[in-house]
Amino acid sequence: MMDILPNDDLLHGLAKKYSFKQLVYKNTAETFKGFKAVMKKMSDDFRQKYRDDNPKVPFEFQDISEFEAELKFGSDVLIFMMHSNVFEFSRDHEVMKTAYVREDPNRSYCGMIMIFNFLADSFRYNRQNDLGYLIGRVFINNENHYFIEGKREIGLLYNNFQNAVMTPESAKQIIDSAIRYTVNFDLLTPPYDNVKVVTVGDMMSAIDSSRIRTAKRLGFRFQGDHEEFRS
Repeated sequence: MMDILPNDDLLHGLAKKYSFKQLVYKNTAETFKGFKAVMKKMSDDFRQKYRDDNPKVPFEFQDISEFEAELKFGSDVLIFMMHSNVFEFSRDHEVMKTAYVREDPNRSYCGMIMIFNFLADSFRYNRQNDLGYLIGRVFINNENHYFIEGKREIGLLYNNFQNAVMTPESAKQIIDSAIRYTVNFDLLTPPYDNVKVVTVGDMMSAIDSSRIRTAKRLGFRFQGDHEEFRS
């Protein structure tokens, strides 16, 4: 009778790979908890320092779930989302060309935390057509090293995968950079020709639920992610 059980080598390989991925996931989850702790402390410190100011400037942290957190300040919201899967980069990605990854290809397996920027009014008035922007992605590997793909302040500062180790201090620097980028990323009026014609249905819907689409750069979506990921 044929033995239908997997051979020992296959079982050992499966156990080793998924144990390794669990370590990557654990590091990413701990990083996300660290992000939450930094944002909560920033919110508490801000509220304490500026509690007597009038008018008050909102700076609020909300722990939404295991995989999502929100930081609201001024007219903006940053949403931090941790992906539940572990990814590897495509062969064309710059990370795969580094000596750090060539020495040990397993270092290219990473967990991912995404940072999105939305207008606070989009949620306040339930404007479901409004756009948000992916401003950064944080990748953490099995050795708790990290690097970031992102816009301006975020992406330019954190691209030393070999030496960048995630710590509470580096988590604060990342969040500071995300806030700084968001504050400097101002809301622009859309081109006149894009909004000069509005249907009656659009206007009636807008009156009911503010559905005229708004974003900091109307019509722009962050499409800079050419890498293919696989879990």
